[in-house]
Amino acid sequence: MEYGVIERNIDVDAAPEVVFEVISQPEHVREWWPDDARFEPVEGAPGELVWRDAQTGETTTVDLAVVGVDPPRRFSFRWCFTGPDRGGQSLFVTFDLVPTGAGTRIRMTETGFREMGWEVAVLEKQYQDHVSGWDHYIPALGMYVAKLVAAS
Repeated sequence: MEYGVIERNIDVDAAPEVVFEVISQPEHVREWWPDDARFEPVEGAPGELVWRDAQTGETTTVDLAVVGVDPPRRFSFRWCFTGPDRGGQSLFVTFDLVPTGAGTRIRMTETGFREMGWEVAVLEKQYQDHVSGWDHYIPALGMYVAKLVAAS
């Protein structure tokens, strides 16, 4: 395995404009991904994603930096920085939105694993953790979009 790229695609029955809001606005992001999301959807803006362990109550906070905001086509950010203050190497996540008839294909791509400088065992574990994470969260994204559309 090359541990370089994770890509997930999901088709949803919603316009790209609706999906863009869901992937770029913290109040929507926290409904399908982290327990809390704090960032402005503006190029260069710093932010944080927070997960709470349901059993222990402990939180994990991960810094992010918004890289690209191109409504309603693309939203991207860097996260999992190796250095303090959003410095050093990082992983790069892009959500590309492609119209498909009455809906949208969401293509999530995460890159940068090999560039992180991790030892092989750490690289493999981090990559697998992210694979299993996206395998959970991308369907959750699709379900949230469907719920949002049904409610409108």
